[in-house]
Amino acid sequence: MPILFLIVVVDLIGFGIIIPLLPFYAEFFQASPRMVGLVMASYSAAQFLAAPFWGRLSDRIGRKPVLTLSLAGAVVGYLLLGMADTLGMLFAARILGGFMAGNISTAFAYVADVTTKENRAKGMGMVGAAFGLGFIAGPAIGGILAGPDPLNADYQTPALAAAGLSALALALTLVFLKESLPLEVRSSRAETPRPRGLGFFREVLTRPTVGLLIALSFLATFVFAGLESTFAMWSRRQFGWGPEQNGYLFAAVGLMSALIQGGLVGRMAKRFGERNLIIQGAVALAVGLALIPLADTVPMLALAMAVAAYGFSVISPALNSAISLATADDEQGGVMGVTRSATTLSRALGPAWAGLIFGLIGRDAPYVVGAVVMVVVALLGFRLLGTATDRDNS
Repeated sequence: MPILFLIVVVDLIGFGIIIPLLPFYAEFFQASPRMVGLVMASYSAAQFLAAPFWGRLSDRIGRKPVLTLSLAGAVVGYLLLGMADTLGMLFAARILGGFMAGNISTAFAYVADVTTKENRAKGMGMVGAAFGLGFIAGPAIGGILAGPDPLNADYQTPALAAAGLSALALALTLVFLKESLPLEVRSSRAETPRPRGLGFFREVLTRPTVGLLIALSFLATFVFAGLESTFAMWSRRQFGWGPEQNGYLFAAVGLMSALIQGGLVGRMAKRFGERNLIIQGAVALAVGLALIPLADTVPMLALAMAVAAYGFSVISPALNSAISLATADDEQGGVMGVTRSATTLSRALGPAWAGLIFGLIGRDAPYVVGAVVMVVVALLGFRLLGTATDRDNS
């Protein structure tokens, strides 16, 4: 578990380096807000297609080979990003990177392999904390390397730094990571026919409890992805910020996320239960999103982002843990792959939707509509999760 944590941290630092730069990178090629949203969405659209593939493949050949292959591909994707000199090349680099990032479902399955049901939420929180740590150092490094001026930013150096970090994660995987799935388990799964592709996807979504939890995860990620993808454009118009200022803010959000998911979620889940954390996170995310359009000072903006970050940091691992606990042991990789695929679809649709209404309605629209969606998620949690609990106990 510690070495997986380190690998995910290093890889996500590379990913985090790119986050505050992409909207500016796309606008450098004269992209409209709608097109910026599509650039952000292309990565997650490819990840959506890849996640079930990587998850099911890891069930059959093991977690380590899948992580090795995908990290090698990520290095190539970042190198292509650094060489991009047209909007088309930028799209191509993000699509390749997204396909290789489908391996995150494998990391969650690795956690399921090495944890018990009693500490599953803690394990999922640790992977979430690795995401948070990646978003602490990554955006700050990317912002510093790119510079504060949105008109004269350096985009090549951050991309090359991200490629180097993915190469380091690859080396750590090859040398130190132990396979979590025994050979006899892989062999038995390879001989057992199971539904594949869209058939397996549909079968998982029709399971009452699991399907509901995946739907809520989709909606929460949908609105948070819209926030991530449009925030740089919003802050440039509201405060005149460039990549560096956005990098620092995203780093602060990452620090808060790491502290919550790494130190609090496990204990909170034991005390309140995953389902109560899902409702709590939905309410907090709704409040944070609603506060962003009201932020006319940096302290007010920091408060709004902190509340939104808390909400997403709580609801995300709680949902992953609840899904894992409702899944049979021999299907963890596949179901987590479907879950990851659903959330990455929301990460594709969220930026595309947010960029569209950002351009058509106004810069505050993604956050107002997102807050309304999260209120709906909270209400669904109150009404439907109780029904799911009764069904599970019957």
